Amino acid sequence: MSRRIEGIQRALESVILNPQYADLLAVLKGARNGAVYGAKVRFPHALVMIFLFRSGTVREKAALVFRATRTHAQNLAKYATVYKLTMLLLKHLGSEPGKEGPFDTFLAGMLGGYLVFGRRSKKGHISSVSKQIVIFVFARVMLSLAKLSIQPEVGIIRNPELTKRISHDAWPVFAALSWGSVMWLFRWYPETVQSGLRSSMDYIYVQSDHWDSLRNFLVYNK
Repeated sequence: MSRRIEGIQRALESVILNPQYADLLAVLKGARNGAVYGAKVRFPHALVMIFLFRSGTVREKAALVFRATRTHAQNLAKYATVYKLTMLLLKHLGSEPGKEGPFDTFLAGMLGGYLVFGRRSKKGHISSVSKQIVIFVFARVMLSLAKLSIQPEVGIIRNPELTKRISHDAWPVFAALSWGSVMWLFRWYPETVQSGLRSSMDYIYVQSDHWDSLRNFLVYNK
């Protein structure tokens, strides 16, 4: 029995180590890594947020945690598959077959973003998990573009002294404007704030205004 298992293992390893299948296997490995990473990231976040801020039984909360984790893992696995397959196709169908084009990553990323994170459900909804992922990516893109804009080689600001000054002062200004804006929105237009952020802000800034005993002042908010 052990010899048979060892034989199967050797046969599988001969396939996955064969350069002929490397491109397609990279797609499979990308999907696997996307699913694993999505589960690792989403599970602890969903566990904390749902058990702290959602009402319902333990079973209902556990179901929500499982659903959020599964959705995140599936989305990243699907995106990795679409992206890597598209990159593979563009590589072989481009003007120079076998060579990656300068805009292949953008086109592949855009297609994956549309198919995985931009599509609505049959009921016309976009999942909250998809929205959170896209907003997370958008924020990182804006920060990267801001950094590029002041790099002498590629940016719009070429003066080294001005670049240094902006690099030093930009983050405090950005932090102040971001927090000022979110507090203003939460105060006057709370329905526009993402539900998870709104729940945490309500817990910190609204529920802290109310208590009627030492117990719910120190232990419970309500």
